[in-house]
Amino acid sequence: MAVAHGQAGFTFIEMVVTLAIIAILTGICLPLSEISAQRRKEDDLRVALRQIRDALDAHRRAADEGRIKRAAGESGYPRTLRALVDGVEDAEHPEGGRIYFLRRLPRDPMHDDPSLAADRTWGKRSYASAPNAPKEGKDVFDVYSQNESIGLNGVPYRQW
Repeated sequence: MAVAHGQAGFTFIEMVVTLAIIAILTGICLPLSEISAQRRKEDDLRVALRQIRDALDAHRRAADEGRIKRAAGESGYPRTLRALVDGVEDAEHPEGGRIYFLRRLPRDPMHDDPSLAADRTWGKRSYASAPNAPKEGKDVFDVYSQNESIGLNGVPYRQW
């Protein structure tokens, strides 16, 4: 069947309806992609917190087992986060070997300044500080995100 001259192509109404449908689909997809990106960062935060906390606990266990020398009254937790990566002297190793707890220190994925070293992106809590008012001190008992935002689960990142 032959098409008459002037009837080929889309009408103005068809073009407007198509553009409206594309705009609606875009409006639906953008918020979903933002939530997906936030969820990825939250997953990274969970993993980083777990890695650091496991390393802190391993340091404490090594101190309790006598593998790390500590003075009387010290908690057994490292003085800095860098000590987890740099290692500490192994008291049981005759040639002065070292015990390492992390290969690298993860960054806080919620921290915005990429120029800071990884250990400066975390808030640190000393063994002597109260749980509801974390403060730095002679050792690092725990870490937390310094981000003031609230997670998708309704809990502030600082409390994870």
